[in-house]
Amino acid sequence: MTVTVSSYSETSSDADAVAGIAPKRFKQAFRRYPAGVVVVTADAGLGPVGFTATSLTSLSLDPPLVSFAIGTTTSSWPHIERAATAVVNFLGADQQALATTFATSGIDRFAAPTDWRRLPQGEPVLNDVAGWLRLDIEQLVPAGDHRIVIARVVDSWLDEGRSPLLFLDGAYHSI
Repeated sequence: MTVTVSSYSETSSDADAVAGIAPKRFKQAFRRYPAGVVVVTADAGLGPVGFTATSLTSLSLDPPLVSFAIGTTTSSWPHIERAATAVVNFLGADQQALATTFATSGIDRFAAPTDWRRLPQGEPVLNDVAGWLRLDIEQLVPAGDHRIVIARVVDSWLDEGRSPLLFLDGAYHSI
């Protein structure tokens, strides 16, 4: 099998070839790539914070590690930067409104009608989600205008009968 890799297209300028593709093209490429939707929640001692993410990735089985990305200009970043733990809440196919709530800036995302509680260790977790992972944050890695959070999974709960919420081409979908 022959694989050809090209980093240059006819629409690229010489500057684009050095700097990377244009942001618009980058977004277009990833709009066509489906991703699971989660809400990451945490509390670094100043009250609960949370944000919608599609960047969750499993990194390692032994030890059980995951990663997710967060923008350094987001309102949640200063809290995640100081947090020792976090929770990844897997959203079910019927939870588009919850995904939208946690993707909206300038609001209290934990106000009613958001239904949530604290785990015995104190982390905020959303009720009625398709599952969750409780994480110990191990590393924050700079990556452009984001940070990649690497965390060890220390506990989990899954509702195996639920279909996941997916994001594709700017809209929510289910399987």
